[in-house]
Amino acid sequence: MLRKPKEIITAHRQTEGGGFIVRRPFPTNGLNMVDPFLLLDEMGPMDYAPGKAVGAPDHPHRGFETVTYLLSGEFTHEDSAGHKGTLRPGDVQWMTAGAGVIHSELPSDKIMREGGRMHGFQLWVNLPARDKMTIPRYQEVPADGIPTAKSEDGLAQATVIAGEALGVKAVIDTRTPIIYHDWTLQPGAHATTYVPPDHNVFAYVFEGEALIGDEVVTEGQVAFLGEGDDVQLGAKADAANPARLLLVGGVPINEPVARYGPFVMNTSEEIVKAIEDFQSGSFGEIVR
Repeated sequence: MLRKPKEIITAHRQTEGGGFIVRRPFPTNGLNMVDPFLLLDEMGPMDYAPGKAVGAPDHPHRGFETVTYLLSGEFTHEDSAGHKGTLRPGDVQWMTAGAGVIHSELPSDKIMREGGRMHGFQLWVNLPARDKMTIPRYQEVPADGIPTAKSEDGLAQATVIAGEALGVKAVIDTRTPIIYHDWTLQPGAHATTYVPPDHNVFAYVFEGEALIGDEVVTEGQVAFLGEGDDVQLGAKADAANPARLLLVGGVPINEPVARYGPFVMNTSEEIVKAIEDFQSGSFGEIVR
């Protein structure tokens, strides 16, 4: 049974972090989350002059996971648990904030010095109550370690960040069953990929114009898909350019959600405790 779009909405733009522009499919007015996903931000694309790039300076997280996937540019990240590194095009960082961490994501020294294009995504994934206070951990996978899948004719290709596509499995381990694919659809492409029927699924088109089921979805639009177990993706044969989209799905947690900025828990009392813990310094600090 094919999953078909049941609703299509257009992402809105806003400013985040230290002043960078994001295009946000959700949350929006009337759509708080897509269980288990709390937020999706497309960062940029933005071309920065030397010395003008901005990011997200030191900020806390508790109770969920952040997934950063970079298409262009370089981000340097570091945290209060002592992790530090640089994300480059195609790299993925899957951070489980758990009990709490202070995190910083800033343009690399090279981008600050030379300028350049920044483009990528950040997805927030909720954690079930049993995992909200787990020890923070990272999974960082460079671009050449992330598997790709192709249709038989080669016109459709998926970077498989999480889950499985066209028989190719991801290397990242997730707390709940999740799919996260970056699809490139050349003109005339057609592909059908299996998605477990217990997943909530959406497709976000960030370049060009894609066919999702029998619906045309254009750049900046997100299609929320109905019930089924297969997703049909494609691009018109006469398209001027390839289509690019994220296909994301996960098993809903179905638990109460209390959220306040960078804290996502199950109750308001837990949010108050998270704020108190952060203010008391129990999240630690980034040592530079």
